Amino acid sequence: MISPAQKLEYLAGYDQAIQTQHGGAYLREHGLYSSQIAEWRKLRDAGVLEGKQPGQTVGKPTKEQAEIARLKRQLQERDRDLETTQTALDIMGKAHALLEQISKSADSQDTKRNNR
Repeated sequence: MISPAQKLEYLAGYDQAIQTQHGGAYLREHGLYSSQIAEWRKLRDAGVLEGKQPGQTVGKPTKEQAEIARLKRQLQERDRDLETTQTALDIMGKAHALLEQISKSADSQDTKRNNR
């Protein structure tokens, strides 16, 4: 049986892994399923993993807690999208610089040929 503290550790580790797009690998490495992560997130967001005693009734998250959890997930998705976009822009900038360098090199080669 996995303790609440371990579940929180797994959630934190998984959240870090999905930032680098290695979530699936993290799940396989630890023998976990995405359905477990989804359930543990609900429990975490409801505060169950951080203080409810065994045997206490577990309530559904309030509307506010559910909205906060939804917004946190949405923010994580946006952060991943932003990181992907930034990486793509970096690559495009490097490709542009390389093409300029090749173009200048070709121009200097043409100038040398024309001066002969």
